[in-house]
Parts: sequence; C-alpha cells; structure tokens
Amino acid sequence: MNAKVFTAPEATKDAARMRRALTTAARGLQVTPTGTEVWGWQGRTLGRRAGDCWLRVVSTAKDKAGGRLWEGTATADTHVPRSVPRPRLRGVLDGTAVDVAYRAELTEYVPVPPVTRGTPALDQDITLPDSWWSELKSALGVLATVPTDRESVRQNWIDRNFRRFLGIDPVRIRETTTGHADLHWANLTRAPLVLLDWENWGRLPVGYGLGLLHAYSLAAPATAARVRREFAHVLDTDAGRTGELVALAQLLQACSRGVHPTLAPLIAHRAQDLTHTPVPTS
Repeated sequence: MNAKVFTAPEATKDAARMRRALTTAARGLQVTPTGTEVWGWQGRTLGRRAGDCWLRVVSTAKDKAGGRLWEGTATADTHVPRSVPRPRLRGVLDGTAVDVAYRAELTEYVPVPPVTRGTPALDQDITLPDSWWSELKSALGVLATVPTDRESVRQNWIDRNFRRFLGIDPVRIRETTTGHADLHWANLTRAPLVLLDWENWGRLPVGYGLGLLHAYSLAAPATAARVRREFAHVLDTDAGRTGELVALAQLLQACSRGVHPTLAPLIAHRAQDLTHTPVPTS
C-alpha cells in the first residue's frame, strides 16, 4: 500500500559512492560485510550485516557533518540506560571524499527482524504479544527520564509550519520529554523488542513519538487502536494531543513532497479530527 522510502539513491553514482564508503569503512573497522544491503531514508544510509555486527554508513554534505544527528547513535550509547533495548555500539569511523562526509557505525547485529521493511508505515494489522507492548511502554518510560540537551523538535519549526500544514495557529510546547524521535514500525523489532536507529533522539513534545507511531498505523485500524489504548495516559492528555499535532504536521510536510501518498489522506483526516479545521490543500 505505502510506497517504499527506504531505498537506494535514485542516481546510480550516489549508490556506487555509498557502496565504496561502506567498503572503506569495513576495511577500517576490520569487518567483512556479507549480508544483504539495507538502505535508509531515500538512500541517505546504507547498512549490511558483518558477522555478529551491523555496519551502517551515513552520508551528508561535508559542511553539514557533525552535530546532533551525526552524533545521535554515539550519545545514545553512552547516555541511555541499557534497560532500553537497543544495539550496542562497537565502533565509529569518520571519513570524507570530495565534498561528502561519511560516518560509519558498527553496532551489534540484531537477529530479530523489524516489524516493517522498506517503509515506516503499516499497510495491514499485525499481531504482537502483550509482552511486546509492555516492553515498549517500559522502554519509553525509562527513556523519558534521561536528561539531555539534545533538542529533536524545535518551536521555531512549529511557528513556521503549523498554519501551512494544519491550517491553525502555532501551538506553544510547554511539556517535553526525552524520546526516540523516530518511532515507527521499521525502527521497532518484533518480539523481543529492540529499538533501532538512534540518530535523532532527544527532547521533544510529550505525545510526539506516540503520535508518529499512531499515524504510521492508520492504515491498520486495529493496530492503531491498540497504540491509542496502550498509551491513552499520554495521547489523551492536552499535552499528548499537542505533541500528536506536531507529529502530524511533520508527516504532512513529508506527504507534500510525495512521500506516503496512500497514507496522506489518513493523516490529513486524523489532523482534522483533532483540530476541527480542514487541512490546507496547497
């Protein structure tokens, strides 16, 4: 149902460049990739299994290297308690080529598959054991207590974009928490639960992460209802609804760029349910 967004770059030369970077990183970190290629968001990252490890390379323009996203995996490894299930970091290697910077991250290999591959969204209902939902609730609860100055969602984005994508005045974020910031079904494994991809974690509005997960479940009504039931203590509060609106606005921005074409009307409908205001169409 949903178009894949975790794919190789459209340009053949960019895919070849990423493969060369991964080969160079493997040599530097002294591992041998043998697994199938797994591409990240629109080809920005490339990962492969390497023995009992996972090797992942991320690229960006050289003048944009460093900072919050660049350091997210490493800071999560040192700041987030081990009771939050995630892959351990085993090594980091930075490099450059012409005008592009690369960061290679070597983490432990997680044998349990993610709930979805190729897309963050569900296109049908899934069955997960009650223990999985308890593990997710516990993990997010522990993560919420982690002190950090990493800011994953900024008020100035809300101020600039709410009227454009939701048709309402910007809200003020008054309650924040520490969260994963990219909570979707390709970043959650099946049982036992492991949370993947920590580059964006940090402070965000209460309800934002769960609002994302719920939105990515809208094409699977029973699962969406389960998300809302399990996390009603967050989503059904004023702060939770505000955070969910931020998540929906960001997803509508992505949809405006052609991402998630079949999910877009469901996201728009959910936003209108919360705001009682039609979502702008242009």
